[in-house]
Amino acid sequence: MGVLQVILQILLGVTSFLLTLLILLHKGRGGGLSDMFGGGMTSGLNSSGVAERNLNRFTVILGVTWAVVIIGLGLIMKFSGAGS
Repeated sequence: MGVLQVILQILLGVTSFLLTLLILLHKGRGGGLSDMFGGGMTSGLNSSGVAERNLNRFTVILGVTWAVVIIGLGLIMKFSGAGS
């Protein structure tokens, strides 16, 4: 199970990095931290609806993949005795 655990750890690192980038690519909805850092000033540069929906889909798919990898790593660590 050592090889599977290493693969899942690498996948976790890659998905974590990509998930962070995709979340940062979303446009701010206004009234929150995005306005504090200048997100409200880009309201004239709205992305198209299709691009926003695709970004949402990719983010959700990557988030679900990330969660499955976390659960898989937890189960491997629990049943292999590496967690104790």
